[in-house]
Amino acid sequence: MSTKKQVTEEEPVSPFAQLFSLPGLDVFNIVTIGCKTDGDASTIIEGLKNTLINHPRFSSILVTGHGEGKGKAKWIPTKVKVEDHVMGCLMSLMSLLLACTRKICDPEALPTFVDPKKSKAKNARWSLVAWLLFLVRTMFHTCVEVCKALTFICFSGGPEKHITCKPGATLSTNKFIHKIIPLDDVKNVKNAMNMTVNDVLFGMAQAGLSRYLNQRYDLETTSDTRKALDKICHHGVVFFNLRPNRDIEDLANMMAKGSKCRWGNSLGYVLIPLWLKSENDILEYVRQAKTTMDRKKLSLEPLFSYGLLKLTMEVFGITAVKSLLNRIFGYTTMIFSNVVGPAEEISFFGHQISYIAASSFGIPQALIIVIQSYVDKVIINLAVDLDVIPDPHHLCNLIIESLSMMKSAASETSPHASEV
Repeated sequence: MSTKKQVTEEEPVSPFAQLFSLPGLDVFNIVTIGCKTDGDASTIIEGLKNTLINHPRFSSILVTGHGEGKGKAKWIPTKVKVEDHVMGCLMSLMSLLLACTRKICDPEALPTFVDPKKSKAKNARWSLVAWLLFLVRTMFHTCVEVCKALTFICFSGGPEKHITCKPGATLSTNKFIHKIIPLDDVKNVKNAMNMTVNDVLFGMAQAGLSRYLNQRYDLETTSDTRKALDKICHHGVVFFNLRPNRDIEDLANMMAKGSKCRWGNSLGYVLIPLWLKSENDILEYVRQAKTTMDRKKLSLEPLFSYGLLKLTMEVFGITAVKSLLNRIFGYTTMIFSNVVGPAEEISFFGHQISYIAASSFGIPQALIIVIQSYVDKVIINLAVDLDVIPDPHHLCNLIIESLSMMKSAASETSPHASEV
């Protein structure tokens, strides 16, 4: 990256952007794009120069102690060699990359995504009552979940057993693997249990991880050890995008030359209790996932967590925030993320895409599970610390096998399980 500066307005650095650039906590985003044809590097590089690099987030460097605001980090525009790298959080990077793609059936059209279901219109009186009930539930769940999170951060006894990263490890031996499964299998379980796709995917991850611990530590035949594990409250971390929802057209416009739109790191997180107990009913993992996710969706914990990090940084400095995050990641079992992808096949600068797999590297966490949908596929991507999980392919297979078991169990309990 060249150090030659452009005369452009500087931009403050968000708390997460500063953290991701600290020595010892260098976070890298790994995005694998599978194409149905051989790649033409020159075409892709030229396309990126005309789109992604026009956005200031991907053409700036982080500088501290600059100008009058000495000691404050700033984004300074610079010239970028596309062949080297681009910068940005995983959510913004994936969103802007998808904004560079086009439909296969219409090369000039941007990709389409599945729209969330909208609630049916209600009369004014019932809408007011429903809004008041929603407000009360939100306040209640926010208080409960925030208190739980603070208790975990302040009074957690120590790193969780069996799956936890070594203290201070960020750039240890990592391996990235991904496998592809049919989206219809997930939808079959979703429809049979009247839940969401995210509930099924998170339940599938919990079931696979539970079975992995059983087999690796021979807990199925050692009841005392199994009971001891059941008493441990394992936690996961789920990141939330706090930016306003944007249409794909807005993202494409952000990369136009001269655009004034900004796109910073704005992430919150929640601590998710993991249901890793040994269950005879495989569907119980999905039920527990729904219960947990419903509570989190009704709380403002992601906003609180972002505010906590920002306040800690302003009062105690970046080192305190780093210690806080090291404690959170060091005492949790995994990071989980589910990203909704395009509903139709797309191309990336003329290259027809077969799949997209994304993950991160450098976070002090031994297991990161990122699940990405694409048309009729679900891509399960695992990033693991081989010193903690030496057999990631086996873990991934157990996660996929758990979905097959859920599909069979759901078909027995619901006559409509085969409908998608």
